[in-house]
Amino acid sequence: MLNEENSQKIGTLYIVATPIGNYDDLSQRAIATLSQVDLIAAEDTRHTGKLLSHFGIKAKTFALHDHNEKQKAQQIIDQLNQGLDIALVSDAGTPLISDPGYAVVNLCREQGAHVTPIPGACAAITAVCCSGLPTDRFQFVGFTPAKSKARQEFFIDAVNSGITSIMYESTHRIMASLDDLAEALGDDQQVVFAKELTKTFETFFNGSVSELKAFLTNDPTKQRGEIVLMLPGKPKLIDDVPPEARKMLALLESEMPMKKACGIVADYFGMKKNALYKTIIDEKG
Repeated sequence: MLNEENSQKIGTLYIVATPIGNYDDLSQRAIATLSQVDLIAAEDTRHTGKLLSHFGIKAKTFALHDHNEKQKAQQIIDQLNQGLDIALVSDAGTPLISDPGYAVVNLCREQGAHVTPIPGACAAITAVCCSGLPTDRFQFVGFTPAKSKARQEFFIDAVNSGITSIMYESTHRIMASLDDLAEALGDDQQVVFAKELTKTFETFFNGSVSELKAFLTNDPTKQRGEIVLMLPGKPKLIDDVPPEARKMLALLESEMPMKKACGIVADYFGMKKNALYKTIIDEKG
């Protein structure tokens, strides 16, 4: 039976980021939180058990994964309303980022339950900051599709977005995925490959698709592990300036020189600044 003090307390759901490889990356706040909560919802209780054991954390865990998340969501909220504090963790990195947790957090927000983040590692951010690709604007697009045709369309859309795209790929289909990338965008398409981030065999490779395929074929062990692929965005052509861009230009033109206005608009819409400026000047005669 809950005591009177506990019955008046509303619990908190903590979204706790865990290391993507190196245990030393677990923050002191995360360790304290995992040590103090009543329950830990884990994607894989055995995997999380190893992490908890490493830090001497004795906590009760239960499984929360793709197959039971919707069924567990209301149960978790009921436990929070009973005064229990619960931590949500995935196998590695930040929960909900291509990992379980969305259904739980969404329902918590709908019902007014308290949710707070304990930030930490995320493979996508860890990879892109060392990629050498533009980071002023980028998008995370999750795992590549399983089917070949869908993957090719996925790659084309990513590059045509005009900004850096970050995606996850599984070790058993990385070579097939690179074949599709070459088919969709050519062997010369630039790509950044990262794997086993923060681990002993951390690897980065920047080059063309054909160069990356050769790199992985020459040493098949490099195909193993957790993989992040990153593609640079293709600058949009200025054959036709979108109406939204023209509207923004018109607003900015009265406040600043045209060249500066074109720079702002080009950055916003993912265009080439000089090409946009030339197009507008040519139109003005």
